[in-house]
Amino acid sequence: MTLSLYNGKDAGKLLFIQLMTFIVFSAFFALKSAHWSVSAAGGGVAAWLPNVLFMLFACRFGVKVPAAGRVAWSFAIGEALKVFTTIALLMVALGVFRAAFLPLSLTYLSVLIVQILAPAVINNKG
Repeated sequence: MTLSLYNGKDAGKLLFIQLMTFIVFSAFFALKSAHWSVSAAGGGVAAWLPNVLFMLFACRFGVKVPAAGRVAWSFAIGEALKVFTTIALLMVALGVFRAAFLPLSLTYLSVLIVQILAPAVINNKG
């Protein structure tokens, strides 16, 4: 999540839109079966929760003005934490809970697409 492009309020809006996206997909896949719904929720959580962790970790210097190097390291460590958390959550969903691949992957990709497209809609003032 490129948090440098928008403030904390816009980042919160983006996280809320992502949360609603995977809840809607989970509800949609509930029409097929409960297993598909839980699998979709697993894919959504695997995309959304690392973004939340990244936002909390990378924006911890938002209130005070630190040295420039600390901000860069905070973003780098936050991004590494995001990648490892995503991999771990997907491994748990697929390996431990035996999630169905189709709803998990569709929901995961949908949340990522929202992450790309939502800032343009949020920042459109006209």
